Amino acid sequence: MANYLVTGAAGFIGSRVTEFLIHDGHTVVGLDNLNDAYDVRMKEYRLRKLQAMPGFTFHKTDISERAAIFGTGSALIGQRYEAVINLAARAGVRSSVENPWVFVESNVTGTLNMLELCRQTRTKKFLLASTSSIYGENPSYPTLETADSSMPLQSYAASKKGAEALCHAYHYLYGLDISIARYFTVFGPAGRPDLALFRFVQWISEGRPVQVYGDGRQSRGFTYLDDIARGTILALKPVGYEIINLGGHEVITINALIKLVEEVVGKKAVVEYGPPNQADMLTSWADVNKAKQLLGWEPQVDLREGVKRLVEWYNAERAWAREILT
Repeated sequence: MANYLVTGAAGFIGSRVTEFLIHDGHTVVGLDNLNDAYDVRMKEYRLRKLQAMPGFTFHKTDISERAAIFGTGSALIGQRYEAVINLAARAGVRSSVENPWVFVESNVTGTLNMLELCRQTRTKKFLLASTSSIYGENPSYPTLETADSSMPLQSYAASKKGAEALCHAYHYLYGLDISIARYFTVFGPAGRPDLALFRFVQWISEGRPVQVYGDGRQSRGFTYLDDIARGTILALKPVGYEIINLGGHEVITINALIKLVEEVVGKKAVVEYGPPNQADMLTSWADVNKAKQLLGWEPQVDLREGVKRLVEWYNAERAWAREILT
């Protein structure tokens, strides 16, 4: 049995990774500041489930606040960790254009604090959640990890590029074993309400207009939450320093995605098209061969089955999920 530190433990991916680790017999120290980047009721829902599990300890902490991590009385410094899994981040391509400072604080300074925590606690393994947005405007498809990531399109991707650079510095200077997981679009139950699939399920289920930026012909590569959580845990193996694509293997246009949700929900969508958002990429499609070869990872849940599970969850939690701000 090992002890892990998971940041962003009340987040979409962080909460599922934490559940899997505890089910495997490990203990988890979870950090989250429960910020209002999206409707905090979703984070509170995930956190309640974790707090009911033995082996989980929670600290409401902002990883960008140095004093909270290293100050007198910190509960984090005196522990030993098998790994630090840094899933805490300000996410959101569009919102990063409006307030880039908070993205730098959370994603760059927060990552630096967690790397330094590893150094001070002699933790040998560090995992960083990064993003497919780092590949910029027009990479080759499917996109390899070696594709150029030097020209991000928005502050979110730029902050993740900075976090990756800090990871390499700590690997070089202190010998930290580091896995960087570049996530593509993830979906599933209790998902982020600022992303397309939760919105589409809610809007179509409740008869609300479905808002689409652009003509709907833009596409995304989707991967189900459980597959991403499994890949994240597999990436805790010793690798030296590696960047690994996770997700994005099943590509679909937004228009086709709406039709799929219509079929599963059993209701017709009222679609309203608006101007495209300059911060959005036109498509994303991951080459995941490295994850397969290095980690033995392959997605197991296809898009239709994953959407079905999301809709089933939404219907079971509809009394409050229908009110989540999207």
